[in-house]
Amino acid sequence: QLQLVESGGGLVQSGESLRLSCAASGYSFDSYAIAWFRQAPGKKREWVSCINDRGGSPNYAEAVKGRFTISRDNAKNTMYLEMNSLKPEDTAVYYCAASSTMYPGRLQRDFDYWGQGTQVTVSS
Repeated sequence: QLQLVESGGGLVQSGESLRLSCAASGYSFDSYAIAWFRQAPGKKREWVSCINDRGGSPNYAEAVKGRFTISRDNAKNTMYLEMNSLKPEDTAVYYCAASSTMYPGRLQRDFDYWGQGTQVTVSS
């Protein structure tokens, strides 16, 4: 079992930055690939970024490529999402997720554990 808790969300203006954190507790965080998803009001939850168990092979959705950076610190059992040049369309609840598959896909069903979400609001 793995428990995930996000933090770091908030209200920012367009162009500003935020760093989200996701603290994990439980068994063998470093055995899981991790990802960030987001869900905007009235929209489906969408995949944002993913990284493997060792912190390699990061992938990003086109909408955030070049602005967001995913990372992890296995010694601290924590994953991060650095978000720069934020836009109003980035407004959403952001969720961290963990998968026991080394290279999971981009679907929610590919992930075994989820955090409760943290709200990010970007004003124009």
